[in-house]
Order: sequence, then C-alpha cells, then structure tokens
Amino acid sequence: MPRLKQVSRSEATDPSVLEAYNRLFGDRDPVAQPGTKTGTPGNWWTVFALVPEMLAHAVDGFKFYLDPKRKLPPELRELGQTRAGWLNGSQFVYSQHCKSCRGVGMSEEKIAAIKEWQVADCFDDRERTVLAYADYLVSQRGRVPDAVFTRLKKYFSDEQILELTYVTCMYDMHAVISRALRLEYDDRDDPIVEIAAPADFAGRDFMDTGR
Repeated sequence: MPRLKQVSRSEATDPSVLEAYNRLFGDRDPVAQPGTKTGTPGNWWTVFALVPEMLAHAVDGFKFYLDPKRKLPPELRELGQTRAGWLNGSQFVYSQHCKSCRGVGMSEEKIAAIKEWQVADCFDDRERTVLAYADYLVSQRGRVPDAVFTRLKKYFSDEQILELTYVTCMYDMHAVISRALRLEYDDRDDPIVEIAAPADFAGRDFMDTGR
C-alpha cells in the first residue's frame, strides 16, 4: 500500500481531482475499486489528490510535454523519460514509458535495449547522445561533461535541449517520488537486504571461513 493516505471519491471535492477521477476511473471510487486502463492500481492519482494544486501542477507537466508545439521529437523525449525510470529503479516509470515508447512508434528492439544502450547496436548517434545525456542528468545529478554537451549541440537546438533536460528531470522526480511513497508498481520491498547466515556462524570471522 502507498505510504500516504489515498483520497476516495466521496472525499474529493476539488474539480481538478474529480475531473481526473472521471477520466481515469469512470464512476468508480478509485480507492475501493482501483485500476486503470493500462493495468496500474492508479494510486499515484489518489495520493496526489491529497494536494489538489499539486495534482493539477503535475498534470500540467504531462500536458506540456505532450503538446504538439514541443520541438523535441516524442521518441527522443521518451528515451530520456524511460531511461530516467530505469536509472532510478522505478518499476512504475520504466514500465509505463516502455508503453509510451511503443505508442510513439519505437521498435521493440530499441525499447528492450534502453537499459543496456551502451552496448546496443540499434540506436543511431543522435539517440545515443540523448541516452548519454539522460545518464548524466540522473546518475550524475546534472554533472554533464563538455564533450556530451558539444554532441547535443550537434543534433539539437537550444530549445530542444532545454525541453529534453526539463522533461527528463521531471521524470527523474516522478521516479523518486513513486519509490519514496511506494506508489503503483513501486510498492515493493527493498531487494537489498541481509541474507541470514547459518545458525552456527555467530561469532566467527569472515576471514576464517574462506568467505
């Protein structure tokens, strides 16, 4: 379950929340009867509804990058978003944007290779540049080498680079939030845990066991 309270339909009074609920869930209460068309539980929406202004702000972000006035090609935008999900270990962002990649016409080969793009042969140099930039934005928190930026400038206008930066970082944020609050497919226990040693191990040194 998410770590924060979910807002039921009966508790929702803000028009922006009700509009989102009607669009995604029909007349259902999304807390009592969860589920969206893509198969997600839908609790990103019910938790963000705690602060309607924040939900509206996030939805405006979605509308921004989907606007046909955007100068960056959508398939390149999706490379940045999907890679951000993968790097953050967000099952939700990664899974949803694999679907979005498919929706903008990306091949199955490329979608599958996003996680190991460095050794994949299916991306052209422009796409590899986008993926490299996404890696530096997310993994290095924006510490981008000049050589990477020079390559960006070879393929993209300043406006396109700004859009790519903004949208990739937006999904870096969404991935972090989803994991922190255990939303949607990120409602998972941390896989990195101690594995118990045999009972007779207590008190012995690692070096004595051959490790």
